[in-house]
Amino acid sequence: MVIKVLGAGCKNCKKLLSNVEKAVQDMGLTNVDIEYITDLEEIAKTGLLRTPGLMFNKKIVSSGRVPNTKEVRGMLDDYLN
Repeated sequence: MVIKVLGAGCKNCKKLLSNVEKAVQDMGLTNVDIEYITDLEEIAKTGLLRTPGLMFNKKIVSSGRVPNTKEVRGMLDDYLN
C-alpha cells in the first residue's frame, strides 16, 4: 500500500504527515510506503484541489483538512476492510 501526503510543505501538511506516520505505527502496518509529495505539478496530476491531501494508493481520501491520528486510523481501517 502507498499512502501519499500531498502539500506544499506548510505546517498543516507536516502535521498530517506526522498523524499518518503515527496511525500506521499504532496499527502495526508493515507493508506501507508513506510518501510526502510537495511538488505542485505532481500534486496537480492527482486531481487534488485543496491541500493538505491524503491518498491511499491512488484514491483521494481527504483534502483541505488535517485529520487527527484517530481519524486516519479509521480511514485506514475502512480502506483495508
